[in-house]
Amino acid sequence: MIVELNENKRESKMSNVVNAVQNIGLSFKSFFSLCKPRVTSLIVFTAIIGMYLAKPAELPMYWPLLIATTIGIAFASGAAAAFNCLIEHKIDAIMARTRARALPTGQVSSTQTTIFATILGSTGLAILYFYVNPLTMWLTFATFVGYAVIYTVFLKPATPMNIVIGGASGAMPPILGWAAVNNNVSPESLIMFLIIFAWTPPHFWALALYRREEYAKVGMPMLPVTHGEAFTLLHILLYTIILVAVSLMPYGLGMSGLFYLVSAIILNVIFMAYVIGLYRHYSDDLAKRTFKYSIIYLTLLFAALLIDHYWVF
Repeated sequence: MIVELNENKRESKMSNVVNAVQNIGLSFKSFFSLCKPRVTSLIVFTAIIGMYLAKPAELPMYWPLLIATTIGIAFASGAAAAFNCLIEHKIDAIMARTRARALPTGQVSSTQTTIFATILGSTGLAILYFYVNPLTMWLTFATFVGYAVIYTVFLKPATPMNIVIGGASGAMPPILGWAAVNNNVSPESLIMFLIIFAWTPPHFWALALYRREEYAKVGMPMLPVTHGEAFTLLHILLYTIILVAVSLMPYGLGMSGLFYLVSAIILNVIFMAYVIGLYRHYSDDLAKRTFKYSIIYLTLLFAALLIDHYWVF
């Protein structure tokens, strides 16, 4: 009898430990999801490209600086995303694309999200200030305010051109990476900024097109909701043309070589094919594929910049 009781106690303790570990894992997953890891990873990636392009190819990267900058920007970006989730959690609960997020489902509370985002963002900014340089910290802070406050609170619910103006925040990472290495903002970093700035509207409006009914349901004045499908498609086409021109600037200004030029031309031809097809024969499926390709486009374009910087073709 005593043996059975002891075994039951051990099983109960083991069960409690397993449950505790599972709860910790679930909590980590919930908080991690608040940081929008896919978006944050693209932000960090373009910032790292900015860092590598900021120094001559023959000089090695200073690894402590790379690590500190990466962590600082990732933390600040994750905090901005968490505040975005906090501000929009009622809207997220209605939209099919976002209703499974941690806040609408009750996996985390608003108070927990506020504390988490504050600690994460403060830590990221402190890392940038003390281990990188003050300029990078202040630029990152401005980016944080631009996204979490100006875009999310004011622009997004007020104007259909929200993503055009607010896109400046999303275009900042290469400048942050450049400033981390050289402690300045150069024409080269501004060119990378312009590429992302021009890329953001066609990228996001492709998503907004096939999600327009959801945005209409929550009263969000996205361009397809306020001006219709045809108007949005025209603007996607026009902004993509601007993007093509801007993406060729690194070669035109001697910032990159032939490898980048060829890569950019190929990527732009494919992007234009998607956009022209979308403009002529719209379908939700094609809009989804255009949106997905736009992410691949930006990733490969910046990867081509990096490869071209280190290997001359």
